[in-house]
Amino acid sequence: MRLRLGIAYDGSGFAGWARQPGLRTVQGTVEEALTTALRASEPVRLAVAGRTDAGVHARGQVAHADVPAGAWHALAARGDDVAVRRLAGLLPADVRVHEVDVAPDGFDARWSALSRTYAYRVSDRPGGADPLLRSHVLHHTGPRNAPLDAEAMNAAASSLLGEHDFASFCRRREGSSTVRTLLELRWSREAGTGLLVMHVRADAFCHSMVRALVGVLLPVGDGRRPVDWPGGVLARVRREPDAEVAPAIGLCLEHVEYPPDGE
Repeated sequence: MRLRLGIAYDGSGFAGWARQPGLRTVQGTVEEALTTALRASEPVRLAVAGRTDAGVHARGQVAHADVPAGAWHALAARGDDVAVRRLAGLLPADVRVHEVDVAPDGFDARWSALSRTYAYRVSDRPGGADPLLRSHVLHHTGPRNAPLDAEAMNAAASSLLGEHDFASFCRRREGSSTVRTLLELRWSREAGTGLLVMHVRADAFCHSMVRALVGVLLPVGDGRRPVDWPGGVLARVRREPDAEVAPAIGLCLEHVEYPPDGE
């Protein structure tokens, strides 16, 4: 039986999503808890919508697991949300499974996804980021602690929308394509906090792509680069040392979109 899981985590204390020997990872932590919760005779393994890097956070991560039907029915028979409640007691405080359901026919957490949405949060306060948000926000200002220019960053972002070869923004993997379709890329001020937030949505992302997009747009916002520079980086179709990759700290996977269950 295939289960669909909705997962959230603070990535600060994890070496990324993917299970790695000797390292604390989100996948390894959730798999161990799920195996225990189901009293499964074999380790439960997860497949995920997006394999986040070390330090990257998630509110809307989605994974699936194939588990023995009898083990699931025995657990589910104990009441609504019993799986969520049992996992809450088994998982550490920095990761939560907030939804466990039987997946619709044909569902695959990775391959069924229509798009992924990430947010990257930046504080440009002269005195630094709010200390209560220090694990989730990058502090970055312009010369003489000037605020970032969101309008300029949005103008620069417009040249990156659509289907392109994003090799300039990706860490290449053997046999993998770097062609992606960027559906949305915009910066806005978050009400209440004053944070500058980049929302980015694509059919899929290659390794380090979102942080590389942030890395080329921040220099436009702080005045170090002209508005047309990110478009020029894209046109090179290769990684260049002058196009930096932003730190993981401000990045969060917000949402994964799927077709309706009936489809």
